[in-house]
Amino acid sequence: MRLGENIIAESGVAPFFRVSNPEAVGLTPPENRLGEAARTWVRSLSGFQKEALVVSARSGLMWRLVSDEGAYLSGHDAAPCPLAFLTTGMIAGYMNEITALAAARGVEMRGLKLTQNNYYTMQGSMRKRTMVGGALPVELEVEVDCDLEDTALTQLLMEAVAASPLNGLMRGVLPSLFTLTRNGGRIATGAAQELSGEVIPDPSGAAPLPEDTDLTLIERLGMSPRKEVAKGTAAAASSLSDEQDRTLNPAAICTLREDGIKEIEQHLYSPHGSVFRFLSDEAPVAGGMGRAPDAVSYISAGIGFCFMTQFGRMASMEKLDLPAYSIVQDTHFSLGGASGGTGQAGTADPVETHVHLQTTESDDVARDMLDVSEQTCFLHAFCRTDLKTRLKVTRP
Repeated sequence: MRLGENIIAESGVAPFFRVSNPEAVGLTPPENRLGEAARTWVRSLSGFQKEALVVSARSGLMWRLVSDEGAYLSGHDAAPCPLAFLTTGMIAGYMNEITALAAARGVEMRGLKLTQNNYYTMQGSMRKRTMVGGALPVELEVEVDCDLEDTALTQLLMEAVAASPLNGLMRGVLPSLFTLTRNGGRIATGAAQELSGEVIPDPSGAAPLPEDTDLTLIERLGMSPRKEVAKGTAAAASSLSDEQDRTLNPAAICTLREDGIKEIEQHLYSPHGSVFRFLSDEAPVAGGMGRAPDAVSYISAGIGFCFMTQFGRMASMEKLDLPAYSIVQDTHFSLGGASGGTGQAGTADPVETHVHLQTTESDDVARDMLDVSEQTCFLHAFCRTDLKTRLKVTRP
């Protein structure tokens, strides 16, 4: 049985687009502290369907994205799952840095193809409050034909991986910061670390309008191939069981089109789900043309979508009253070491999230919802875990 209505498919609104009226929407970019910053607003639509608006402080571009879940969470599979967006943004960021560093050093990369596997864990019991989401090291395979010797090629690729802005969230431990608002009034957080300063409210301006484009930014291509994943899952509603000990495996394959757009085929091996094709392009200020969402926009949307899913999952499993919920999230990254010309490894600040809940539940239950959602969110686990990317280099 599917949860909620299929609003994404039935609303008549294009699911993915560059927003033509960003100033009118009322979602202003955050202060740009490190070189690139994004503000992401995510709201629940129905069931596990969510809508996000992401605006860049560097470029001013705003993107509208939506996310859904497959049968494993009783979703409609009308859009990619949250983890797909981070995996897509991550591999797009790696492609940016590899091509920029190679160009800077005069190295021709022929037939460049990236294949990435992300792994996450979910262990424990929701009822006992022992359920915890985790993140495991990332696997990146680079297939390329070039004139560098193996050692020099591997060194270049390792430097490019470290130069990625997302490197700042992966390396080191960055616990996220939160504010919590229940029915319009701010309340103290519980175990979740509180963010000082004013609450950022939901945007209250005009509805976002799409810019004209001939591109299909994201589309479903069918089901992912079957792959054996240790502790993998495929059963319907398996992600809603109280006791869990499972491994999740989203993956992506990234190539460069002749027009410079990155084409990313995203697979979901565990829980078994769909293949979606994403397009990615950096903004003009970053050397692209802004024809599709950039790496940081996909990353930021992914973190917000995943965190929001945990609220919906908990409310469904615990039968809590949560008719409306949303977040405003700020992410801060350095420019890419190669693509941004800094020559440094990528850095990031902790993710800052303002949580807005509409609920008849008590303040204590609202705090519990935040604590459990942070504890079970794979991508907040990604931020608070020191992770490395395991690199494999192959030649055709």
